[in-house]
Parts: sequence; C-alpha cells; structure tokens
Amino acid sequence: MNWSIAEVAQMSKVTSRTLRHYDQIGLLKPAHVAGNGYRYYEQEQLLRLQDILLLRELGLGLPAIADVVNGQRDSIEALRRHEQWLHGERDRLGRLADTVSRTIRQLQGGDQMSAPELFEGFADRQARLETDLVAQHGEGVREHFHTARRATKEWTQQDYLDAQRRGDEIDDMVLAVMRSGATPDSPEALDVLDAHYRAVAQFWTPDRDSYTNLGQLYVDNPEFKARYDAKAPGLAEYLRDATAAYAILRLS
Repeated sequence: MNWSIAEVAQMSKVTSRTLRHYDQIGLLKPAHVAGNGYRYYEQEQLLRLQDILLLRELGLGLPAIADVVNGQRDSIEALRRHEQWLHGERDRLGRLADTVSRTIRQLQGGDQMSAPELFEGFADRQARLETDLVAQHGEGVREHFHTARRATKEWTQQDYLDAQRRGDEIDDMVLAVMRSGATPDSPEALDVLDAHYRAVAQFWTPDRDSYTNLGQLYVDNPEFKARYDAKAPGLAEYLRDATAAYAILRLS
C-alpha cells in the first residue's frame, strides 16, 4: 500500500512543503514519484518519518537526524545527549517559572527584584542556543552573539519587552501573508521580510548566507519550531523559505 504526499501530510501533521524539503535534502525520499511528479510513500518511509519526528521532538537538528536515521551516528548516544538537554531545559523552565512567580509577587506589592533577577533563566537559553549553532555552523557564529550582547548591553526591561512585542507583530504579519496565499518569494512576503530583517539587524547584521541559515534555524530548532507551530502549522517553513528568497533577491 502507498500514500500520497497529501495523505502523509494529513496523517503526520507535517506540511507537504516540509516533506518536499526532506526529499530535496535526502532525508526522506518517497518510495516513488509518478510521471505527473506526485510523490508516494510506503510503510518503510512512514516508519522513517516517525523516527525523524521523534528525533526532531528531542531537539536534534536536521543534519544530526540524517546521521542517526542513516546509521552514521549511534542513536542511543544521540538520545542520551538529548536526554541531558531535556533535563537541562526542565531545570531552566523551573527557574523561569520561579522568576515569573517572583515578578507577580513584586507587582502585588511584595519584595522588589533587582534588574538582573528579572531575567534569571533567559541567559541559559541564549547560551544553549549559541552552543547548538556553533556545533552546526562553526565558531564564526559566536561573533553574532558577541555583537548582539554589545548591542543590548544598555537595554532596559522595557527595551526587551518592546523587541519581543515587535517580533510577535512581525510573526503575525508573516502569518497574514502566508494565509493570503502569497508565495514566500512574492513582493508581499519580501516587503514583510524587510521588517523582519531590520528587527534582526538590531542585534547583528546578517549577510546572505547567515540570513538563510537563520531561516533554516526556525525549522530545525525545536523551540523556534514550537513557537511558530503554535501560531500556525507550516509558519516556520514559510518563514524559512521567505528568508531564503529575501537573501537571494534583496541581499548582496
């Protein structure tokens, strides 16, 4: 028995665009492609997709997932490393929950928190993200983080909140363009990506390659993927494709 790409997308809750991307990078090839270009999958491919989704849930990027499912990496060792990551994430979220609880108590008239205490738990996430990106893209990535830290050195709590609100607004703009049916390389999408690019440039100035890699990160990184999936399935992939188009068409 075989299933069309649309049927697999419906069953797995993975968009057809993502399945085509997995095919293009060699991660998940269909069992066969019909003369009309339609992709069809069999049981073997469904089981492989199940493995991919499990590893993605555990935080592996696509290159690491490819190594595991192709037998080039010890899957048990990979899972152990990500078990440690999950335990670390659990601890970090616990610290964030404590920070929020203390902030609520302060707003209700309790003890005042110092400025650094307002951000306890956030630095852990930044450090882990930096480590993950360096592992994937090399030591050159660290300079982007150094630049971002210098740019935000004097930021207040309100500055961070304003940047977060602006990021949410841009996400909603991208979602509106996606729902309008505009393709990621359409003028409408690229105009929204102008705002996205300027927001990123507050922290560091991406070039064509690094901006494309940033878009891929939105799909590969579980935290970013979960954030965009919470807004709408397929949004992370759409934003990835739009950043790639913007890099080609509007960055030198």
